[in-house]
Amino acid sequence: MQQHSNRSLAHAVRDEMKPGVSGGWSRLRGLAIGLALATLCAGTVHAAPSTAEVNTTGLAVTDATVKVGILHSLTGTMAISEQGSVEAEKLAIEQINAQGGILGRKIEYVVEDGASDWPTFAEKARKLLVQDKVAAVFGAWTSASRKAVLPVFERQNGLLYYPTFYEGLEQSKNVIYTGQEATQQILASLDWLAKEKGAKTFYLVGSDYIWPRTSMKIARIHIEKHLGGTVVGEDYAPLGHVQFGSMINRIRLKKPDVIFAAVVGGSNVAWYRQLKAANITGDRQTLLTLSVTEDEMTGIGGDNMEGFYSSMKYFQTLENDNNQGFVDAFRKANGPSAVIGDVTQAAYLGPWLWKAAVERAGSFDVDKVVAVSPGIELTTAPEGYVKVHDNHHLWSKTRIARWNKDGTAQVVYESDLIEPNPFPAGYQ
Repeated sequence: MQQHSNRSLAHAVRDEMKPGVSGGWSRLRGLAIGLALATLCAGTVHAAPSTAEVNTTGLAVTDATVKVGILHSLTGTMAISEQGSVEAEKLAIEQINAQGGILGRKIEYVVEDGASDWPTFAEKARKLLVQDKVAAVFGAWTSASRKAVLPVFERQNGLLYYPTFYEGLEQSKNVIYTGQEATQQILASLDWLAKEKGAKTFYLVGSDYIWPRTSMKIARIHIEKHLGGTVVGEDYAPLGHVQFGSMINRIRLKKPDVIFAAVVGGSNVAWYRQLKAANITGDRQTLLTLSVTEDEMTGIGGDNMEGFYSSMKYFQTLENDNNQGFVDAFRKANGPSAVIGDVTQAAYLGPWLWKAAVERAGSFDVDKVVAVSPGIELTTAPEGYVKVHDNHHLWSKTRIARWNKDGTAQVVYESDLIEPNPFPAGYQ
């Protein structure tokens, strides 16, 4: 801005010096004063720092733009869960751009489809980092997809903002985890079930991959060693599985106090519909799931979930000004009936946390952004206050909600702020 103003003044000075221009010296004196004022005021103009200053590692940064990646499943069994994350990340980026961008640069994004296939996630992550040279990636959803891309990010020194609640037992320099880890979600929900429901016997159910299996391992230890309860059964079904009759029969035979579930993706639709068909409903059976958010409810239907519980850090019905503004903006962008789940909200945090870290670092360089990320706070998060821990996870609250017939969630429990602990002693 200063360079443009000075050049305009210089052209004006040259014009005033042309022969035949009357009063030239008088006006020239005024122009000289203007030039001096422009130079004096330059310190108050927030000119964008040069690209050489903010990008020393060959990222896709120009004087006007910075490029990032969005990597989620747009197709396949996980698309039902991941589409909201894409929409939230785009919304955050558009809002940041409307405020002037980051370090004077507008954000451009490249969207890639992981296609619910873990090798494809790894391939697309490499493409974003090596070919597109993005400054950060917002994405992945399942733990299997995160595990698939993690070696790529560590090898290429990329930066991933991962939005999903997960099993913990991981910490990487190259990842900021904006969802909850196990001690924040699983342990708090089991404690609530034991205290409020008097639960003693549990049947563990999940999809067959790393997050449900590791989560249920942690749950079993907590139930047996800390709550004095009993796990009466444990079952897993492949991703995309839709025939749950045999599993449901085994559950009915055991008559557990609680079904503790981590079925994911499109399988949720068949799972809950078949539970209802078997007369296992919220008024007869306590069921708490770690994996149903408002995003999944659009496929499951509230009549199939009524009376069951979910444990999350965010529900769309949270009553605070931050959340109301977020819901309004999300629906303006995606339609008045758009719903927002836990991971969608956590995905929305990613670009804002990255913006705060980049501005604190004064650079897009990954090492510099990572170095200043611990301690970054967001008081404007829809879920409420969050803060990046030294272990790259977020301080957050756990909430438990009961599902209504209309598909909305009624929060019945809210914890205090919980410090993230991805490597809890005695649970590994």
